[in-house]
Amino acid sequence: MNFKKILEHQKIHASVPCRVDLGGTLDISTFYLPMIHRLPSTFNIALDLRTAVCLSPWQKGYVKVSSRGFEAAVFKKDEAPFNHPMGLMFAVAKYFDAHGVHIHIESASPPKSALGGSSAAAVAIIAAFFKALANPIDPKQIAWLAHYTEASVAGVPCGMQDQLAAAFGGVNQWIWKMGKGSPEFEQNPVLETNQDIEQFNLNILIAYCGIPHVSKDINQQWVKSFVRGETRLIFEKIADLTKNFSKAVKNKNFKAAAEFMNQETKLRLEMTPDVLDNTGKKLFEKAVNCDCGARFTGAGGGGCLWAVGEAWDIKNLRSVWQKILEPVEAAKILDTKIETKGIIIHKP
Repeated sequence: MNFKKILEHQKIHASVPCRVDLGGTLDISTFYLPMIHRLPSTFNIALDLRTAVCLSPWQKGYVKVSSRGFEAAVFKKDEAPFNHPMGLMFAVAKYFDAHGVHIHIESASPPKSALGGSSAAAVAIIAAFFKALANPIDPKQIAWLAHYTEASVAGVPCGMQDQLAAAFGGVNQWIWKMGKGSPEFEQNPVLETNQDIEQFNLNILIAYCGIPHVSKDINQQWVKSFVRGETRLIFEKIADLTKNFSKAVKNKNFKAAAEFMNQETKLRLEMTPDVLDNTGKKLFEKAVNCDCGARFTGAGGGGCLWAVGEAWDIKNLRSVWQKILEPVEAAKILDTKIETKGIIIHKP
């Protein structure tokens, strides 16, 4: 479909949040189906570091994708490679048989920071195409479409917590299930009132370690060890810790939440020591010393760490983390807070 004429009339702008998480990997069917009896879940927090997408007119028969941190690419609509660095974005465009469109992506989070940016971008692009076609903006439908599109081109098993945080926003525990004919999720809001969410901002801290992550490597190690039967008991423990963590946050017992988070991080480190780089290991150790919990985001191996704890402990940790990050190029404490909104279609 040629979107050029539609977009000449009006460009489409959409944005979605990124996320930090605990219990990731359990959102992959390889894991949650064999553990369905334990009601596996993933906890995540949407952040106001939003990924914005603009659809604008381009040459008929071609699709262009541009994004900060990547070289812009233009391909004929039937020739765009899905194994390209921005292949997911071209795959989304192909779902709509789109051409005559320039997809421009602007992310407020650092590139390859393990905050779910690529999945969030896919959600934002789909929402923008829905708007261009005058389709209803259904967060659930858009999240599933983004998930299955990514899973079809990634070459590795994929979860969908990133897409759900992007589509819905907020602070949630996502419970993974199997329905009559397809997988399902249950949204369990952990914090619902604006007051609770505003206060929770004082209990979290997010740092970028300065080194971009590559999630496939570590994710593949987890998948392969689970399939071989070597780590299933560990992932059952992780499932239990995620539930306990979600309950502790809901009850505002942040010391308990910190302990559950640290136990989860240590289990991941036992399986894959590279899940934390050198800077990440220092940040984790200092968090434990400050009575806080700390965990990598996504599949780790670089990118971001986030911490949870009592407000005064997080305040102390901030200054400790800043000293560690100062000599590391590009590393920093991220200026961010919880985002309650998911998909937003912006007025031109």
